[in-house]
Amino acid sequence: MSNSKNPYLSIVAASRNDNHGGDMLKRMRVFVLGLIHQCNKFKLPCELIMVEWNPIAGEKLLHEVLPSVTAKDFLSIRYIVVPNELHSKLQFSNKLPLFQMIAKNVGIRRASADFVLCTNVDLLFSDELFERLSKRNLQHGNFYRANRCDIPNTIQETWTIDEQLKFCKANIKLRNGKNADYSNFADTQGFLFKYPVFIPLLKVLSKVKASYAKSSLDKLNTLDFDACGDFTLMSKQNWIDLQGYPELEIYSIHIDSMGIIAASAFGLKQVIFSGEECSYHIEHSGGWEFKNPIDRIHFYIKFPMMDWWTVRQAGLYMIENKAKWNLNKEDWGFNNLTLEEIQLQ
Repeated sequence: MSNSKNPYLSIVAASRNDNHGGDMLKRMRVFVLGLIHQCNKFKLPCELIMVEWNPIAGEKLLHEVLPSVTAKDFLSIRYIVVPNELHSKLQFSNKLPLFQMIAKNVGIRRASADFVLCTNVDLLFSDELFERLSKRNLQHGNFYRANRCDIPNTIQETWTIDEQLKFCKANIKLRNGKNADYSNFADTQGFLFKYPVFIPLLKVLSKVKASYAKSSLDKLNTLDFDACGDFTLMSKQNWIDLQGYPELEIYSIHIDSMGIIAASAFGLKQVIFSGEECSYHIEHSGGWEFKNPIDRIHFYIKFPMMDWWTVRQAGLYMIENKAKWNLNKEDWGFNNLTLEEIQLQ
């Protein structure tokens, strides 16, 4: 019998076998093998729900090309397939092959654990992060964030997980996310933040600021939006209360931030893990990371998407009025449909 028969955590991600970024299979294999290893190492029963969105005709399905699990593993894997016939009914389906946040909603609605982590398939979690999760002290009413550290795509899938993690720690190119010690500061890129000697002072200033910073703008500025699509965790019931992510039929940028705003407006408490309790993101082409702002403009004009200032203005209103987005139908996440599911162990 699988050790993950009753998982503590459901890990939800979305993908397809389309070689996105040039080495998608490599990155997904690193992701899945890392989860198998760390669930076993920390004896944490989890299920990975991989939502396979709009599979390509003639290509193998993900369960046929990604690592499997055994009955002895603490990880089980469920592949849920959203077929082209559903995808093609959505607006702009001819421009966007995958609606990432709607896909994650599919996984949220079908998760069997009490806590659900929405993440992405090109990550490797630090041992410190997994050790934190293994303590099993997550709480309903909180939403949890972890920094994302970008690493070169020269990481090798033939290395052991320990070798991969050692490489990750030594080759962080960029850290995304707030510092848990002073999350009340909107900007932590200034002079003082670069020197450890100032950390005690910054912690004190953060506590003082938190004591009087009560406006909607203050609350919005404390939210950890940076790379939040890579790690947002809360109880399944809280996800249901929020109706998951807004199901906008556009490119996914900023929709992950809308989920964070909804959680705050609902009254959930943000908990940011420490800098060591992070995820490592394998760099790739084809995303929205650009060499220069002009490339960004060329990318933006290709797809329908939400602009940040509209989201920010709406977020201020939501937090001020404790409102919900109310953009989804009752059957969000295709909850009224029976979708094909392939269960491994």
